[in-house]
Amino acid sequence: MSKVSVTPCRTYDAAEVRQALIQALAPLGGLDFIQPGMRIGIKMNLVTLKNYHAAATTHPVLLAALAQLITERGAEAVIGDSPGGPFSAAYLRSLYGPAGLALAEKAGAKLNFDTRTEEAEFPEGCLLKKVTYTGWLADCDAIITCAKLKTHAMLGMTGAVKNQFGIVPGLMKPEFHALYPQVPDFCNMLLDLNEFIRPRLAIIDGVDGMEGNGPSAGTVRQVGCLIASDSVYHADVVMAHIMGLTPAEMPLIHAAHERGLAPEEIGEIEISGDAESFRMEDFQNLPIGGVQFGGREDSVLMQLVRSLLMRRPHVNTRGCVGCGLCARNCPAHAIRMKDVPKFDLHKCIRCFCCQEMCPKEAISVKTTPISRLIH
Repeated sequence: MSKVSVTPCRTYDAAEVRQALIQALAPLGGLDFIQPGMRIGIKMNLVTLKNYHAAATTHPVLLAALAQLITERGAEAVIGDSPGGPFSAAYLRSLYGPAGLALAEKAGAKLNFDTRTEEAEFPEGCLLKKVTYTGWLADCDAIITCAKLKTHAMLGMTGAVKNQFGIVPGLMKPEFHALYPQVPDFCNMLLDLNEFIRPRLAIIDGVDGMEGNGPSAGTVRQVGCLIASDSVYHADVVMAHIMGLTPAEMPLIHAAHERGLAPEEIGEIEISGDAESFRMEDFQNLPIGGVQFGGREDSVLMQLVRSLLMRRPHVNTRGCVGCGLCARNCPAHAIRMKDVPKFDLHKCIRCFCCQEMCPKEAISVKTTPISRLIH
């Protein structure tokens, strides 16, 4: 049976993080599965051009502590991810600096610059029967996913399960959003990715989390804990509870429950530590949109429903610099640039890639008054 540990960790002091990490992993058997000579992939959460102080990326002190524990066992620790944008060595190098990964390198980790892609048949997938993924992971003997506690405009939260979207090469991500515009389908695609790559451990950085306009433009909120589990799904259930959410209402958790991968209630999980003491009832979560009316609907009624209920991207014209990154990464081609982005809400599939990719945090997600009243 899968276990989850919740361990206090109030600051990113290196000594405190190392001790908390050791304590968090102990109920799961620690890192005893790691043998000398193994290559361990640390799948971090890396967001486009975000400084680690913004709580959008996995904190480098945590990555350094994990890498150090791995190298102390005679194994090699490799840190990597493929966020939105080109999966190229030059682009990765431009992101590793703001993410503070020089600190992890000093601790003995290697940073991934291998940008080849691999394809594998996956007949047992629910939606994905073939998986195209970042090739560096194919050379790893085990993968530890090291996620961040954050809100998410499309799915409500982003944690251990959503972190595996980063195994998809960056420029393929818009294609996946276009292929799976409906929330249930997108969730099942993510579950397929997790079932394919099967992380050996999940660690969620909840020392500082992100509330509000996540997963990249929200506000830093101290939570003060690390979450660890041998199941990405169970880790997310506990994370949702700590964020003040009802896990069963989270689309990813509900989809995992329907596939028999996770419970929907924290009471069904064996937990080491006091998760309840970290629950934050006032955490600024984003409303869950319910049914995703993706795609182009021609009926007048459906257009009315969309206009009255659906959340939509909104641009702060004072903050926008007109770089066009949002338009270039829109999977539905629903954005045209005219000094600032203009959104075609009939084409928009509400993936909110525009909000996540904006380097100036000038795009937010707005909820209509009627939708707010209903919620």
